[in-house]
Amino acid sequence: MGRHKQPAIRGRILAACVDHALAHGLPDRLEPFAAAAGVSTRMLIYHFGTRDALLRETLGQARQRQRDLFGDLVTPRPGEEYPVTLRNAWRVMTGPAGRPYLSMFSKLRESADQRLWPGFRREATTDWLRPFEDGMRSLGRPELGTLVLAVVRGLIMDLDATGDTARVDRAFDDFLATLEVSPR
Repeated sequence: MGRHKQPAIRGRILAACVDHALAHGLPDRLEPFAAAAGVSTRMLIYHFGTRDALLRETLGQARQRQRDLFGDLVTPRPGEEYPVTLRNAWRVMTGPAGRPYLSMFSKLRESADQRLWPGFRREATTDWLRPFEDGMRSLGRPELGTLVLAVVRGLIMDLDATGDTARVDRAFDDFLATLEVSPR
């Protein structure tokens, strides 16, 4: 008679795999995940079935962490102008706390085959639209949510490609200045 799977152990293993992937990227083999979780590769297969299934769950959990962190950052705050909220969010998203997510998901977005997460590119765009629309609603301009999303995504891609933080931060601040003076 086989052992019964234990959800708590599975959850601990998955959390360790997510931590490892955010710090080092998705591995080509299972050994780095096994070492990070303190288990054997056989135990990974036991709990997740296949390497691709483990990678998909790792990406899903990392994405949920990103949504939680970034979603909170871009949520309008009482008594704070939304451009200030966006400026603060940008600093965290592109700083040490946000960079691992940006790195992981930019690689996934650029992946041609999308086998691990079909439809990721679309989802990675549309899931941020509502929070930006809600934020811009606080300025009476919810229709500008798409523009904010496009600027954020474009500047993140620029930062990823060039590493020129000072120039990209200036461009984001210039964009925010246009929001502060736009008619309501």
